[in-house]
Amino acid sequence: MAWNLPNTLTWLRIAAIPLIVLLFYMPYHWSEPAAGLFFAAAGVTDSLDGYLARRLGQTSRLGAFLDPVADKLIVAVALVLIVSKDTRALIVLTAAVIIGREITISALREWMAEIGERRKVAVSQLGKIKTILQIVGLSMMLYRVPLLHLPIYRVGVILTELAAAATLVSMVAYLRAAWPELRR
Repeated sequence: MAWNLPNTLTWLRIAAIPLIVLLFYMPYHWSEPAAGLFFAAAGVTDSLDGYLARRLGQTSRLGAFLDPVADKLIVAVALVLIVSKDTRALIVLTAAVIIGREITISALREWMAEIGERRKVAVSQLGKIKTILQIVGLSMMLYRVPLLHLPIYRVGVILTELAAAATLVSMVAYLRAAWPELRR
């Protein structure tokens, strides 16, 4: 069922990536805020697709594969966009931590699934909190401009740094859970 509603939302999230990139680099005062809003909308579809798949009984192997791929693609692209305009060491390090963790945990989950132990590295509550912090923080960083005199970008940096810290803590938890298998 490649074209059920949850999978369609996931495909739309992937299709939004080039639009977010285009908006981010357009030379208009509204383009960066629009990129941030599109990223935020894509983040909402991340929550919706899994919920709808379970609620409507439309889970599929394609959806189980595609959803985390879409998540990692859009987050990695957002981080690269942000680093392209803000090359301060803290921003670059935060991006490297988040992208590095995503690659590491994806590989760990794939390997654990291969040996029949995927449940040991299932998504945790901390992983869900990390995702929320990441989506909100990155949306604000892409939005970039102050809103009602609020320093949107600065708040986004703080939330994204918290997400990076949660990323490291959750990575340690996943590695600890997988450690007995890794030692074999």
